[in-house]
Amino acid sequence: MSSGFDPRHRSPQRSLAIIAAGAVLYLGAAWLTDDRYYQLILTITPIWAAVGVAWNIFSGYSGLVSFGHAAFFGIGAYTVALLQVSAGVSPWIGIPLAGIAGGAAGLLIGFPTFRLRGHYFALAMLAYPLVLLYVFQWLGFQEVSLPMVREAPATYMQFADQRIYVVLAVLLLIGTLAINLYVERSRFGLSLLAINENEPAAMASGINPLVWKLKAMALSASLTALAGGFYAVVLLIVTPETVFGLLASSRALIVTLFGGIGTVAGPVIGALVLIPLGEILHAQLAEHLPGIQGVVLGLAIIGVVSLCPQGILPWARARFPRGKSQPSRSALQFDGTPFMREVRENANEDNTQGIGVPLLEVRDVSVSFGGLHALRAVSFEARQGEILGVVGPNGAGKTTLFNILNGFLALSQGRVSLEGRDLTGRRAFQICRAGIGRTFQIMRPFAGLSVLHNVVVGAFAREASEAAAYAKARQALRRVGLAEIEQALASSLTTIELRLMELARALACEPRLLLLDEILAGLGTNEVEHMLRTIASVRRQGVTIIIIEHTMHAMVRIADRLVVLDHGQVLESGEPEKVINLPSVIEAYLGNRWATHAAA
Repeated sequence: MSSGFDPRHRSPQRSLAIIAAGAVLYLGAAWLTDDRYYQLILTITPIWAAVGVAWNIFSGYSGLVSFGHAAFFGIGAYTVALLQVSAGVSPWIGIPLAGIAGGAAGLLIGFPTFRLRGHYFALAMLAYPLVLLYVFQWLGFQEVSLPMVREAPATYMQFADQRIYVVLAVLLLIGTLAINLYVERSRFGLSLLAINENEPAAMASGINPLVWKLKAMALSASLTALAGGFYAVVLLIVTPETVFGLLASSRALIVTLFGGIGTVAGPVIGALVLIPLGEILHAQLAEHLPGIQGVVLGLAIIGVVSLCPQGILPWARARFPRGKSQPSRSALQFDGTPFMREVRENANEDNTQGIGVPLLEVRDVSVSFGGLHALRAVSFEARQGEILGVVGPNGAGKTTLFNILNGFLALSQGRVSLEGRDLTGRRAFQICRAGIGRTFQIMRPFAGLSVLHNVVVGAFAREASEAAAYAKARQALRRVGLAEIEQALASSLTTIELRLMELARALACEPRLLLLDEILAGLGTNEVEHMLRTIASVRRQGVTIIIIEHTMHAMVRIADRLVVLDHGQVLESGEPEKVINLPSVIEAYLGNRWATHAAA
């Protein structure tokens, strides 16, 4: 679920100014309204807008659709109500405690549920509020009324003037929006968007998906519970059906989907349109058309999905642009200067110490998928400061080997170590942090993010400071020649630019060892030359490289040694000029007839 644009290009000052202006206008309208019913509507609208924003912080950025946020909303409402009824706790204290309870519930619910994917996750989330509905009914909390405290009404958030609740609701919404703005521009939001766009690429860049999803769930659940707690104060009566029911579960999703998922203002727009409409129709027609609120939400979702699937706000931005959000540009050109065996001649220029010392050791690695042996007792080592080429015919096990080396697959037996540290059993994000970076055979960009934000995701693996991470990302882009297009969306890049961006993202992780999986695939002659020069430059700066490539003439030029795989086994290894002329290698690539001809 991607919004299709990178929101971090917007000015935060401008966003805050818009929020402030909108709040002033809304409060002005509320202050001019004397009817208490309409004042109530003006109160609950920002509450549901805040719930939508909270939902969006999780689902809009992570891409995991939650139908279960009513669980957190209801936990917040019942926390405030029960604390006041049983212990006389003021809502001023109860609402923050509700936020803590909601965050804890988010962690408890999220940890087991994140093992599910897609619609299974959504359906599992839907089950939680339904279970809680029956649990609270069974416990005897069918209707909990907050007691009126006449002697200290302000202490218990009980105001004679309904408009004070409107002010508090707007302040709640402003706080939620401010948190969303921070998340949008921070490591938090970028990590979630990277996971949403391409989880394997995010893991290869050092991101632990479970940790970030749990953080997002806890934050979203906490904010939702705060809104639920305040909702209980406003209505004074809490029932399981109103806070855990399907209508409560659907409201957060629908107001956000209506306005625009993944946008800050989308849930606010959805709430401003749908909540007053549903409440007014309910007041006017509920006697004749019970359930009219659900009908309104249903018609809204049908209309949005049919006419503007991304939501009202993204549709309006596309239909009425204020300017070019993504200026047109020409693709980068590469002059094709001859490679001139630059790798060999300059190999020791900046990396004279430790060349030849084993950096990566692979010992008797085997991988089986059922009865199929993808790798059989594969052993080799990569020496510090060298470029090691891994070649072999299609299906030889080259990409499987890379997936073992950076933790995407578990080996059946054997051992992999980096500088003597055993990496066996570690996951991809742990291996990235240990010092192994990677590019992919099939490119895995974060298409909805800019080039700079694609690369800064990799820098986060090493840098705690966001400013330092951005500096490192820009340095990596300069190393590969993409500095001038750092603000371009990844979805607009050419093949060579995508390959270079993936390389920059891997370099931003500061790897000791770099795995390049068919990085020359799909490139023209001049582009191949540029990529080879870039790889040479990376090696000269002290990075050991293992490269898979089918373009044999390029491998001969760039690699210090070759390891040949065939049917999951090491067939030969040695210097490129010798290895490619061995009859066994020729037979593996071209067949027995060519091998016999070569031997003759």
